[in-house]
Amino acid sequence: MLTVIKAGLLTTVQDSGRIGYRKLGIGQSGALDLPALHIANLLVGNPRSYAGLEITLGQFSAQFEQDCWIALTGADCNATLDDKPLWSGWRYFVRKGQQLILQQPLRGMRSYLAISGGIDVPVILGSRSTDLMAKFGGFEGRVLQNGDTLPIGKAVSVTENHHFNNFNTFNKSVGVKQLPFDNRFRVLAGPEMDQFSQQSQTVFWRNSWQISPNSNRMGFRLNGGELKRTCDSELLSHGVLAGVIQVPHNGQPIILLSDAQTTGGYPRIGTIIAADLYRLAQIPLGESIHFIPCTLAEAEKAWVEQQRFINQIEWGLYADRS
Repeated sequence: MLTVIKAGLLTTVQDSGRIGYRKLGIGQSGALDLPALHIANLLVGNPRSYAGLEITLGQFSAQFEQDCWIALTGADCNATLDDKPLWSGWRYFVRKGQQLILQQPLRGMRSYLAISGGIDVPVILGSRSTDLMAKFGGFEGRVLQNGDTLPIGKAVSVTENHHFNNFNTFNKSVGVKQLPFDNRFRVLAGPEMDQFSQQSQTVFWRNSWQISPNSNRMGFRLNGGELKRTCDSELLSHGVLAGVIQVPHNGQPIILLSDAQTTGGYPRIGTIIAADLYRLAQIPLGESIHFIPCTLAEAEKAWVEQQRFINQIEWGLYADRS
């Protein structure tokens, strides 16, 4: 078990998300910085998709009620375990009764805590992720509160791949390199890009866009130059995904995130490529971001390279070299 002492601003149980239910109007949810969660899980011997904690802006503390391995990734929150400093991107063995404390992030916005065995909340529609809008999944369908006690699963073989060593062979702390944060995002032109004036398209690509404080896990609202369409026709409702950049009537873009709705009617000026989505999780509110044009071939290459990076971490940690 894990007892939450101080829940922080916004801490939820998240895994890789609810896949395959958008046609039913059910959002994906899941970790906003998915590579960070996957790397944390690999460090402690879990399959990548296991549930962990997404901790926003630190200020979190908890006590472990059993021996286990843990790893923190994502934003570096100057973490300590019984006053001993912990490094982000490393795994550590924790004894029953020890306390973990996270301060405010030195850099980034969201930290991910993985525990050997994972957070063992009920699986709902194939996922343990918290859907805050629909109020289901995770721990009672809500953000964590002080005093919550979370069940921890039993540690199993390291991953689904049988050629990896067993989790029980772990005997030391190790660390891995994490993906870098950046405020530049590669974007594919959206279906309605050509409906915007040439001046608006120039503004979209060349201006910086400030993330509004009125943003959440559903989407980031951006402030900057006004984007204007050259036609006034209303669009039929269409499917949307995380990364889609919509432009409502006020001309200020909205980037959809993991908790976004499944359909929309606003014009789609672009889509942030899948390989860059994780960076959005780490940009503080009020900071500025920039969009960079990208081709489909470049987007596919970036995704393959990112998956290769994580695969190399997995192989380096667990490949059986006997």
